[in-house]
Amino acid sequence: MSLPAVKLTDVYKSFGKSRIINRVNLEINTGERHAVIGPNGAGKSTLFNLISGFYPVSSGRIELKGREITNLSSHQINRRGLSRSFQVTNIFPKMSVFENIRCALLWTTGYRYSFWHLCGRLKRLNEKAEELLEKISMTERRHVPAGLLAYAEQRALEIGVTIAGDADVILLDEPTAGMSRSETERAVSLIREVTESKTLIMVEHDMSVVFDLADRISVLVYGEIITTDSPDNIRNNTRVQEAYLGKESA
Repeated sequence: MSLPAVKLTDVYKSFGKSRIINRVNLEINTGERHAVIGPNGAGKSTLFNLISGFYPVSSGRIELKGREITNLSSHQINRRGLSRSFQVTNIFPKMSVFENIRCALLWTTGYRYSFWHLCGRLKRLNEKAEELLEKISMTERRHVPAGLLAYAEQRALEIGVTIAGDADVILLDEPTAGMSRSETERAVSLIREVTESKTLIMVEHDMSVVFDLADRISVLVYGEIITTDSPDNIRNNTRVQEAYLGKESA
């Protein structure tokens, strides 16, 4: 049996006297699509920040593919195979779509901090950037400055940047927030395609997206995971209905 892609053991996080994450235990299987849901203020983004190294844990242990990553820096965790997106779009607005993707590919194609290379002459790098643009359906927008893209396009570009590092564990923080229904449907198709054979962990408020994509769902309420189960069981769980979905809407 393979090791969990991500494992949290008694993870606790407080800011001063404010307890945000309270002794969370969670195992996310390799290759599964796992959603974390919960009401506003439940600690979902904080949990993401702990896993990806943007916040140090107050106590507890976090493992990535069997190796401890507790309190490693975010770039160290990224280089061990975990990449994430953010609630707020995090791209270079004045650079073109193509340049954003190409920058994201530099480390994994071996160029890293090689300031003496001219990117335009790096055939393998540029070919990989073109392939990724096609994968996220943005080839026709390749020359557009990223800051001029429509919101849904910027989110698609950020997903492209997130997967460019070839990480096998992908964290997406509210990837469809602010999108129309048609934009959301396209985003779900994109996420499903680009995370094929990878481990996906996502925070998402749109329940139709969660139930469509997730193999399992964890419900976080006031910093504690109250249950982890299949979408069907979560949908029919009375405690979840009361804590988050609401009996009537569920």
